Amino acid sequence: MQPVAISADTPEESLKMCRNAGITFPVLSDAKLETIRAYDLKIAEKGEGGREAGGPGEFLLDPSGVVRWRKLTEVRPPEIIKAVAALQ
Repeated sequence: MQPVAISADTPEESLKMCRNAGITFPVLSDAKLETIRAYDLKIAEKGEGGREAGGPGEFLLDPSGVVRWRKLTEVRPPEIIKAVAALQ
């Protein structure tokens, strides 16, 4: 199994965050929120710079892409942004 993260950030922003946080698994950019909307993760709160944002969720997909397990958390983007900023 391979963990993968999906972020509403641009590829450049995601790369910077990964470097600063020491993240070594792939972080894919979903700046248009297409995947975030497909998995019902778009939230009302705005992210950095007032952009639309997705809330955190964890999913296990089988090889055909079917979601077999889903966990949504209560952490919201402002908390995540603060945590990332603390690492910089």
